[in-house]
Amino acid sequence: MGRKREMGLEKWAEWFCWAAGGLCLLYFLMIALFVGLSSKFNYAWCALGFLFLICALFLKKRKKPLPKAVRGAVLIFILIGIVIFINVEGLILSGFFESGKEELDYIIVLGAQVKENGPSSILKSRLDKAVEYLESNPETKVVVSGGQGNDEPMSEAEGMKTYLVGKGIAQERIFMENQSVNTKQNLKFSSEYINIEEETVGIVTSNFHIYRSVKLAQKQGYENVCGIAAHSKPGLLPANMLREFCSVVYYAVTGDI
Repeated sequence: MGRKREMGLEKWAEWFCWAAGGLCLLYFLMIALFVGLSSKFNYAWCALGFLFLICALFLKKRKKPLPKAVRGAVLIFILIGIVIFINVEGLILSGFFESGKEELDYIIVLGAQVKENGPSSILKSRLDKAVEYLESNPETKVVVSGGQGNDEPMSEAEGMKTYLVGKGIAQERIFMENQSVNTKQNLKFSSEYINIEEETVGIVTSNFHIYRSVKLAQKQGYENVCGIAAHSKPGLLPANMLREFCSVVYYAVTGDI
């Protein structure tokens, strides 16, 4: 009876792996068809899908249940992973509805891809949120932060400045930081324009990116910093949340947040 029960549990695990693998590969295909694979991290969904399918095949071919000690170790590992994942994702979600404070001295708009025809959709969302804030707070200045990638026609900072000026934001309110290649550098290099110990700062970025950005800023010495969350596409939320989970864990391990 005990052996049948153990084999039954492994059968449920096999079905779960088949389903999870299929869903991961389907999501990867959706991203490839409708968004593109400019972000190498999106290949993680393909790798994850095949990993689940390999686990399913392994469980399918087994004639006997795994040893009790192995099953216990695997279960503990999975439970620890679930607890860490839920806690980190909860922290990320805590930044989704941040709207900042009124009359900040500066806002920093974090860069994303610039295309030949202008900002990518994710960057446009950040810039539109910045325009909304700057129109409501005419004394606030803005630092646009982002260097030039290999697939970009200009630096992200230059593309952002052009967009903001086109929306009616005065050039003298805009400062360009055009050397950074990641969030940590965005904040480090942007601090050259700001007295981070005394002046108030809002970080404008995508909702899923707020928690990490604010924590990085605080670690770098920003004394009065808050987040201003921009909308992101719901269909890409699983990809963004998984990538952000990995980034938060990495920065936590390296001591940057």
